[in-house]
Amino acid sequence: MSDKRFAIVDIETTGGKPGPDRITEIAIVLYDGQEVIDSFESLVNPERSIPYNISRMTGITNEMVAEAPKFYEVAKQVVEMTQGAIFVAHNVSFDYNFIKHEFQQLGYVFRRRKLCTVRLSRKVFPGLRSYSLGNLIKHFGIEVTDRHRAMADTLATVELLKKALYQDEENTSDDMVNLGVSETRLPPNITLNQLHDLPEACGIYYFYDENGDVIYVGKSLNIKKRAMQHFAAQTAKATKMQRVIHDISYELTGSELIALLLEATEIKRISPRFNSALRNRNLNWCIHRYTNEGGYTCFTLAKTGKKKAAGLDIVARFSRSAIAKSMMRNLVRKFELCACLCELESGGDACFQQQIGQCCGAAQGDEDKDSYNERADLAALAFQRIFDFDMCIIAEGRTPEEQSVVLVEDNQFGGFGYVDKSEAQSMEDLKSAVKSYAHHTDYLDIIQGYLRKGKNIKVIKID
Repeated sequence: MSDKRFAIVDIETTGGKPGPDRITEIAIVLYDGQEVIDSFESLVNPERSIPYNISRMTGITNEMVAEAPKFYEVAKQVVEMTQGAIFVAHNVSFDYNFIKHEFQQLGYVFRRRKLCTVRLSRKVFPGLRSYSLGNLIKHFGIEVTDRHRAMADTLATVELLKKALYQDEENTSDDMVNLGVSETRLPPNITLNQLHDLPEACGIYYFYDENGDVIYVGKSLNIKKRAMQHFAAQTAKATKMQRVIHDISYELTGSELIALLLEATEIKRISPRFNSALRNRNLNWCIHRYTNEGGYTCFTLAKTGKKKAAGLDIVARFSRSAIAKSMMRNLVRKFELCACLCELESGGDACFQQQIGQCCGAAQGDEDKDSYNERADLAALAFQRIFDFDMCIIAEGRTPEEQSVVLVEDNQFGGFGYVDKSEAQSMEDLKSAVKSYAHHTDYLDIIQGYLRKGKNIKVIKID
């Protein structure tokens, strides 16, 4: 990689999370593989206080940054020095994500090829006790005058990079920068530059063949990284798809939930040939209702079309058995049903719910069947409702000023859309921003699964 330029970067911050924490110092050294050709350093006013423990470690105090330029005042210099260069840092994700976030707040998309000297060092200097910058400095005897200050750590990283590149006989650094993609294996119409220009943001992406037909739709929190993984993969299926990809496009969603929903929508609409798994996703599992010999209403889970299900009353359909079982357990608790009569436990002894006083022993005939069946009928209705109330789900948008909205009404997927945060003053504002999509149970499964993960979202109940 001697013909490449490297922008070696180090920052000091008020903490570890971009957004709440801010940059207090930045240093950049431009290296052409032979010598240092330029450098830049500056304290940065973080526009918030620096915690005492951070000041103690870095030596940077609130007084020192009080008159320092704010990030937007050094942003142009950062752009110019890193333009066309490979962004290098020790634990590159930390520095890169902080700087990318600062630019995002300014409405600018900061996108650079990256190289991490931690990962590179592990590859070219195997067997060391630790790959922290401090340990590598000590191991190689690199002279540093002021540790935990941006320029001192940057210069140390420059020396480390020099040693790693000299030792890198297998071009590991190229492989890391290109995320494992070999240029020689790319189809004729796709270039490394085209892949590197893809956004490092959440959304969906499309692969096209030479006729302009969509052959694959995917979603990712980082479109660039995921797309490049497709070209780095060497499985038979991946190789077959790689050969026919002629173009790539994408659509940013901001919200991972919307990316999941839009991916499902587009796959159903287009039926791309390489999306067979999701394209063929059907409601293959059913909850069935029947009456046993004792006159009690029972529920059973079976695959659609199985002999076991023949002639039974279908209460609800699901795409996965795990979703159906989870709902069954919830309704057993809610309506105090017998787990044995719902096939969640084997028959015979008292079920667990009975042992804790939440089941009256219907499997053993200890409960009046009419009373039990009345609750079971209510549960049968509830099986058809994944959600008990209408809601708007609010999450991040495609820009800092925007938020996304997903609507669920009458236990159906109502659609999604975006609204400016300053304009979202009422429920009507939120609902009017939503674009309607045809309902499919898959969408409710996706929403339910996402809510279960407890992501950073806000659920507003619609009265």
